[in-house]
Amino acid sequence: MPAQNIVGPQVRKLRSAKGWSQEELAAHLQKAGWDIARGTLAKVEARVRCVSDGELRTLARVLKVRMEDLYPPA
Repeated sequence: MPAQNIVGPQVRKLRSAKGWSQEELAAHLQKAGWDIARGTLAKVEARVRCVSDGELRTLARVLKVRMEDLYPPA
């Protein structure tokens, strides 16, 4: 089965809830050690680019949520 990005919509929702732009979230992620550009983040949110386990961990830490919260509700 090919890799899929199922966390993109949740990332967008959580980012928006914080009032952050994609540029702001990318800056926070960069400070946390993930070298990501706004355009790449846009691809993550659009479900075009997959995220690795480590990237998922960084997203959760920066957004201050559990990793499980990045997955869509069942």
